[in-house]
Amino acid sequence: MTDLGKPADHSAEAAGPTLKRVMGPWLLLLFIIGDILGTGIYALTGQIAEHVGGVVWLPFLVAFAVALLTAFSYLELVTKYPRAAGAALYAHRAFGIHFVTFIVAFAVTCSGITSASTASRAFAANLSNAFGLGLDQGAGITLVGLAFMLAIALINFRGVGESLKVNVALTVIELTGLLIIITIGLWAIGAGQGDVSRAMEFKTSEDGSFIWPVIAATTLAFFAMVGFEDSVNMAEETKDPSHIFPRILLMGLLLTAIIYVLVSISAITLVPPEQLSQGETPLLQVVQAGAPSFPIEIFGLITMFAVANTALINMMMASRLIYGMSREHVLPPVLGKVHAERRTPYVAIAFTTLLAFALITFVGEIPALGGTTALLLLCVFTVVNVAVLILRKENVDHRHFRAPTIVPILGMLSCGFLIGPWTGRNPDQYLIAAVLIGIGIALWFVTVWINRTIGLQPEILEPDDIAELGPRN
Repeated sequence: MTDLGKPADHSAEAAGPTLKRVMGPWLLLLFIIGDILGTGIYALTGQIAEHVGGVVWLPFLVAFAVALLTAFSYLELVTKYPRAAGAALYAHRAFGIHFVTFIVAFAVTCSGITSASTASRAFAANLSNAFGLGLDQGAGITLVGLAFMLAIALINFRGVGESLKVNVALTVIELTGLLIIITIGLWAIGAGQGDVSRAMEFKTSEDGSFIWPVIAATTLAFFAMVGFEDSVNMAEETKDPSHIFPRILLMGLLLTAIIYVLVSISAITLVPPEQLSQGETPLLQVVQAGAPSFPIEIFGLITMFAVANTALINMMMASRLIYGMSREHVLPPVLGKVHAERRTPYVAIAFTTLLAFALITFVGEIPALGGTTALLLLCVFTVVNVAVLILRKENVDHRHFRAPTIVPILGMLSCGFLIGPWTGRNPDQYLIAAVLIGIGIALWFVTVWINRTIGLQPEILEPDDIAELGPRN
């Protein structure tokens, strides 16, 4: 079994089949944009407005800047080690501590579950408002969210493969919804409707400062920017990754940031911040305000499809990571069982679905779930920024992207800063993250006891097992 702390044995790899390199620049760009777009912008725009008032676009820009710093670290690592892997692999190469590798992988898993739970709540809210069902914001939305998550689990159990063509189609649908918002906003501005000046109005804190409200909103907006790190999973299927990855990843992040800023300005022009922050379907309000004749059901379906895709991909990722860690003897062996007929990890699917059920039932609110996703990933990104500096001492036999040393340092500091309670982050997010990671640690110790009882030693996780399929937001 390959030691992830050492350079890969390319001769061994050559002896077996490798992934087909089919992704050129445009397919990779669509993959990255599609991975970033999703629940975050559709569901959290109103909550960001509640923090900052009219300058909803500013937290998205700050989140983009922080994500950009970490993206440079990912670019150095993915071009240096162009394999289908992610943060857990980089942590293992840098630190060589099995428990740290496990915690990073489990944190990624938990971020997927919290992201999917966020999507389930957004799905239920959009279903209720777009089709006039009038579901109760407590029990009604929760029950629909649970039913939705059960449907995701059943699809996951049957087995769902993702192809590039499907990804392109999903990206187009997700992007269409946001382009509708931008078009409505630009049309309204041109027609003299709404109030574009609201886009420059700050909401200040009690001491008169606008800085801390922006920082607090950024901890939520960051949820909408994650997904770019997923692209490292496509390294082995990309043509000449060391050459095209840097410019395509940076282009994808920039285009997404531009879309988010335009959506934010359109939203706040048509709907005042105090109204936009009410409920869990802010962009539906924008459509109703700017284009009353537009079929709200169509936009509701687009939104529901976008967040459903977020949930499915994240739950597939989470269950496969749990399965992979079980198969490597770092989680209880029961979680590694595969259904005889469907050939899917049904126990891991059940386990991750139960965790999602608990989050939907006992947490429920979209900001808490989305904020927890961002918190977990900020912790992972901090580790990645440290890892890139440590791995500078390891040389490879090919040219690769190298970020200026100051960039991962700034990335580490900015991600670490946004983790802290001084940002105004809801304390519930720390509690949720601590409970989830605590479950993982408990399972780790149970596994250690089982391994000692039967005389097994934990294996080093293989790249395919710890591949950061990543949370889509």
